[in-house]
Amino acid sequence: MTQTVQGVIAREKGAPVEVVDIVIPEPGPNDVVVKVQATGVCHTDLAYRDGDIEDAFPFLLGHETAGVVETVGEDVTHVQPGDFVVLNWRAVCGECRACRKGDTKNCFNTHNASKRMTLDDDTPLTPALGIGSFAEKTLVHEKQCTKVDPDADPAAAGLLGCGIMAGLGAAVNTGDVQRGESVVVFGLGGVGLAAVAGAALAGATTVIAVDVDKRKCDAATETFGATHAICAKDMSEDEVIEAVRELTDGFGTDVAIDAVGIQPTWRQAFYSRDLAGRMVMVGVPNQTDHVDIPAIDLYARGGSIKPAWYGDCLPERDFPTYVELYKQGRFPLGEFVSERIGVGDIEQAFEKMKRGDVLRSVVEF
Repeated sequence: MTQTVQGVIAREKGAPVEVVDIVIPEPGPNDVVVKVQATGVCHTDLAYRDGDIEDAFPFLLGHETAGVVETVGEDVTHVQPGDFVVLNWRAVCGECRACRKGDTKNCFNTHNASKRMTLDDDTPLTPALGIGSFAEKTLVHEKQCTKVDPDADPAAAGLLGCGIMAGLGAAVNTGDVQRGESVVVFGLGGVGLAAVAGAALAGATTVIAVDVDKRKCDAATETFGATHAICAKDMSEDEVIEAVRELTDGFGTDVAIDAVGIQPTWRQAFYSRDLAGRMVMVGVPNQTDHVDIPAIDLYARGGSIKPAWYGDCLPERDFPTYVELYKQGRFPLGEFVSERIGVGDIEQAFEKMKRGDVLRSVVEF
């Protein structure tokens, strides 16, 4: 049977979000209904609202989510009612050309629910990243649900569903940070600070955090494991690069992570690495940005340049692992929760995000 719940939609480009009635259909054979407990307010949700990702309005926003499986379709075997889960947007298919090669983290045909959630007038909704969880309940494919320890705080655990895993994975998976290496991270929002914490967790002995906001630089060293911070507000690009080199015996870092995705930070990350160093791009550029680097520099500096999609994570492997490390006090997942808010407070949370006043506002249901 269908259910009607409250949810938050973006009805048209740039318009304030609305709290409205959402109709959840009967789950298909491999679908599940999840009762949402907590959902983080991610920059991606703001990008959906502003039409920066696609034009398939209206959107049902929300995707960084933890909750409890309520109802399952007739063929579901992956989870069962009562399971505490973190939702993911890379539910691998096991059949595409990437999966057939064993490269499941790059699956090209990830699963989503077989039915559409709608408004009460039957208008179909586009769920953000295939999830749509700024709602009391949501409908997803069973493989979008990853079981984790039910004793974890839902507000913290749910953040692994997107931004925190993206940054953490950029360091641990994509950048392959090793013990004793040096790392620099440009941009200290939630993704960047997660990359800082991931580099520290992986055993990097020099972790340099760079941002124009001194508050974020202080948080990086005081809470998230950075050994050094560079407040770049009044510095030129070249001065920032030189400052990184001075902290690494003049050579540059083994790994450089751009968690912003604009030309200045991309360039700083590129030139801040040591020769043959690895650069990771996890900050998402907009559709008009370009990167301008002399071809001879691209060739002569060697090493690698890699984009990080979802931190190259495998949810079934990574989500339970980092929840456990969080519970053991070895990964500061809970420190990313800046505030706990209600479903009607999302517009204000977007404004705080744009001002840099929060790492994550988390909607609790």
